[in-house]
Amino acid sequence: MRPAHAIIDLQALRHNLREARRRADGARVVAVVKANAYGHGADRILPALAEADMLGVACIEEALTLRDAGATQPILLMEGPFQGDELPLCARHGFEIAVHEPGQLAMLEPARLERRLTVWLDVDTGMNRLGFRPAAAVAAYARLRDCPAVAEIRLMTHFASADEPTDPATRHQIERFAHAAQGLGLARSFCNSAGVLAWPEAHAEWIRPGVMLYGISPLPGRTGPDEGLAPVMTVATALIAVREVHAGETVGYGGAWRAVEPTRIGIAALGYADGYPRHAPSGTPVLVNGRPSVTVGRVSMDMLAVDLAAQPNAAVGDPVTLWGRGLPAELVASSAGTVAYELLCGLAGRVRVELRDDA
Repeated sequence: MRPAHAIIDLQALRHNLREARRRADGARVVAVVKANAYGHGADRILPALAEADMLGVACIEEALTLRDAGATQPILLMEGPFQGDELPLCARHGFEIAVHEPGQLAMLEPARLERRLTVWLDVDTGMNRLGFRPAAAVAAYARLRDCPAVAEIRLMTHFASADEPTDPATRHQIERFAHAAQGLGLARSFCNSAGVLAWPEAHAEWIRPGVMLYGISPLPGRTGPDEGLAPVMTVATALIAVREVHAGETVGYGGAWRAVEPTRIGIAALGYADGYPRHAPSGTPVLVNGRPSVTVGRVSMDMLAVDLAAQPNAAVGDPVTLWGRGLPAELVASSAGTVAYELLCGLAGRVRVELRDDA
């Protein structure tokens, strides 16, 4: 078998879920598993999320996939319904829905469903992406309260800059949300992962951790281990060639890297068709035999080159870690000019996945 593989550590996921709950002082948890659980495989990680109070997805297709895979918790459609014919399915399967624009209210008002729905009224407090502005949210709440299809209403908002703890924008969002919620007595949800980690005063009744569940810190200059989180995904491969490059010779397409002295180079069996960022420059960190190394030259479709100058005994078959345990994805993403979210979500289907569960 080609050695490129990803290890998905379910015990690490359980740990991170418990850490999110601990940070939020017992708030109820919507575990966000949209985008195929950030590339980890939503169906395969379900056993590690049994303690989550709810699962959060982007759309009904994702929710139905989770039900088919055996998910029993309530599932929140965080973008709500796109069409009215989704509502009977939501009622049948116990899905909860966000409502963020007037057209969704118009879908709900005439609906007659076998089971009434829990609705999360999305208040736009400054993200300017989805949600009713606070003044309009009061009227939207009144319409939902009078809607026969609605059983319970909760309030939610989404932080735009919670990953920047000194930015006053988040404080302003908290204040706007508090004003909109005043006197309604409804359960509230502010916090994404950055909110959970950096804004304890906003934990409220529900939190919605996403990337932190997978062992990634959303805060600049921080990694998951810095926050007491464990990486869930480790992407690894092995060396399939070792070669001596003379001074002045180049490596890879376009000769983008040139040796200034005789250098040992290893070729690892993993490339951009596996989800490694093609734009990652020379010097992006990797581990070879568990020791620090860096990439050299351009990333190819199926391979990349690594510097073995510090490992004279490295040989074909030796392990190479691209990110995960021992090498936080945040560091790789920073070097590649992207974010760890993209690395996780970009894992390609041809990469063999191994589940690990030491519980």
